[in-house]
Amino acid sequence: MRLPSLREHPEIKTLYGYLRPFLGRLIVAMICMVVVAFATAFSAYLVKPVLDDIFLKKDVVKLMILPGVVIVLYLVKGVAMYGQRYLMAFIGQRIVADVRRDMYFHLQNLDLTFFVKNATGVLISRLINDVNLLRGALSGAVTSLLRDFFTIVGLVFVVFYRNWQLACIAMLVLPVAVYPIVAFGRKFFKFSTRSQETIGDLTMIIHEAISGIRIVKAFSMEAYEKKRFSVENERLFNIYMKIQKVRALSSPVMEMLGGMGIAAIIWIGGFQVLKGHATPGTFFSFITALFMLYQPIKKINKSNSAVQEGLAAARRIFGVMAIQPAVKETPGSVPLTRGWQHLAFEDVDFSYGEEPVLSHIAFEMKRGEMVAFVGRSGSGKSTLLNLIPRFYDVTGGQITLDGRDVRQFTIPSLRAQVAMVTQEVILFNDTVRNNIAYGNPSVPLEAVKEAGKQANAHDFIMSLPEGYDTVIGERGVKLSGGERQRISIARAILKNAPLLILDEATSSLDAESEVEVQKALNNLMTNRTVLVVAHRLSTIVRADRIYVLEGGKIVEKGTHESLFRTNGVYRQLFDLQMQNGILAEATAE
Repeated sequence: MRLPSLREHPEIKTLYGYLRPFLGRLIVAMICMVVVAFATAFSAYLVKPVLDDIFLKKDVVKLMILPGVVIVLYLVKGVAMYGQRYLMAFIGQRIVADVRRDMYFHLQNLDLTFFVKNATGVLISRLINDVNLLRGALSGAVTSLLRDFFTIVGLVFVVFYRNWQLACIAMLVLPVAVYPIVAFGRKFFKFSTRSQETIGDLTMIIHEAISGIRIVKAFSMEAYEKKRFSVENERLFNIYMKIQKVRALSSPVMEMLGGMGIAAIIWIGGFQVLKGHATPGTFFSFITALFMLYQPIKKINKSNSAVQEGLAAARRIFGVMAIQPAVKETPGSVPLTRGWQHLAFEDVDFSYGEEPVLSHIAFEMKRGEMVAFVGRSGSGKSTLLNLIPRFYDVTGGQITLDGRDVRQFTIPSLRAQVAMVTQEVILFNDTVRNNIAYGNPSVPLEAVKEAGKQANAHDFIMSLPEGYDTVIGERGVKLSGGERQRISIARAILKNAPLLILDEATSSLDAESEVEVQKALNNLMTNRTVLVVAHRLSTIVRADRIYVLEGGKIVEKGTHESLFRTNGVYRQLFDLQMQNGILAEATAE
């Protein structure tokens, strides 16, 4: 059988890198496999003395010795089989655990652009389903392939030793048997790749439908989601049936080829025994070895399908791990200290692809100032803020702190200077305390409670069943929108970063919740440098400067009063919100 080549499967070379630390265990496991193969072959070898010496020659001495030999033989075989199975399972599981760990770590290191382009469900599928397929290949299939290979070598020796003429005839079938194994293996690889891609799409649909179940029900889209799921589910079913068709066809083909070879051997060998050219013991020892040889060849065909599935999974896994993050630590970067005094955007451009999102953005602010950004949806406000902590890197110009490009600072030290409160509140299925202390788990409970008080969250937290130790569910589902936002504000307060980014932190709240959240935000903004994107213009009338974005460019800048008098884009947005009753607070200014 032709083994997979590195040209066809470069992922084998990567897998070898994971295998290298366990070569010692692999060698011991292979020695155990050789012992198992020898014991299997020797059991076929013993058929001749049992038949010829005991049953035909009635040799009592052999009768006393051979049963003991058989017991010792199978005892040694059992110990060796345990050793090879345990060691190969250890190697396979350890490699898979390392691959899963490295893939997850790699995903954590990738920048946001990657996650914008790749669906969460597809990534989850690769991390779970593809890794499980790789585990099956390494822990089971590879072990079986190696063991069966050594068994075949041992039995071939016995076959040739007993009757080389019949062995040559039997070996004529072997090349014919190899062809379907290779052909079926290629089909397994092809269909397995398709199935894994479809599982990724199916996982994506499930993830989206369950995480967005409120929207699905609000728009009565249950039937649509069922249909979308059914289409992918049927596609996966059809691919699996193609795999099963190949798998089901491979066994009969191997059976037919094996049967033809064995029939020829019985016919020719039978004549040799009848003519006295071979003893019955020699013939039955040969035929036993041949039957035993046929079994590992069949198993190799079966194991090959699992190996092909594992190789397809490995290609997808290592394909993700080969992607390099666009945002990297710059060589020679230095830690950023808290003493910086000046932030500036210097002719900054940014684009996700060919279409520019931001063009020639230029502004500056001093430590302690509050700067706001307003504009219609899609004008680039949130993207602009995401460039500061290097969630994305600028494609033109630079962002500087005290005149030094932020790319010259280490990423952890840069992000340590920034606290963010966004419209989309991200909370974890953990306790209130751990959500507030996220990023600083060793902080004392008293400090967490103080942050909760400053965020106007302490009272409602204490009313929860277990206070700060209450588990709030996935994404904080057990809390209201205002409560979730105040916990995120408490998290930002506890971080105590000098630079605060507020990205439409109150836009999705009702009026009552907004009042509580705004009080918490006022506490958070005290003595900090603040950049804010606001949907409700009433929240930024006190900003030191307001920049108006349109089409990714700054089209206006000034204070609320100066922009209000200009009758430009800002005044249009302001008047529009006045008409809709959004700016009740601003009318008092």
